[in-house]
Amino acid sequence: LQWLRNPGPQHERRTLFGDMVCFLFITPLATISGWLCLRGAVDHLHFSSRLEAVGLIALTVALFTIYLFWTVVSFRYHCRLYNEWRQTNQRVILLTPKSAHVPHNQQSLLGLQPLKRNSKETIV
Repeated sequence: LQWLRNPGPQHERRTLFGDMVCFLFITPLATISGWLCLRGAVDHLHFSSRLEAVGLIALTVALFTIYLFWTVVSFRYHCRLYNEWRQTNQRVILLTPKSAHVPHNQQSLLGLQPLKRNSKETIV
């Protein structure tokens, strides 16, 4: 989520936003166009020439091939940008142990009173 809010330089932000808009616009457009082409191909098979049906099927295959190619290339590009961003923008949170979880030999160094432990408890 942090990367989506601030993916890096301005051109990367613009590219990410543009690809998201294109994906949201092109996905339904490719789906509807493919469905209409296949429906037309079925109609041409039943009522007229097979050549037009084959042409519509080839158009559908080309449409989905180009759509899938663009989607995969775009996704891989943004994954690469994300991995580069992640390597340079790491957020580290240091969790310090509470006094109950400090080993016995370190408790005296920290000035903590040793706690009585149950025989089944182990310090991890």
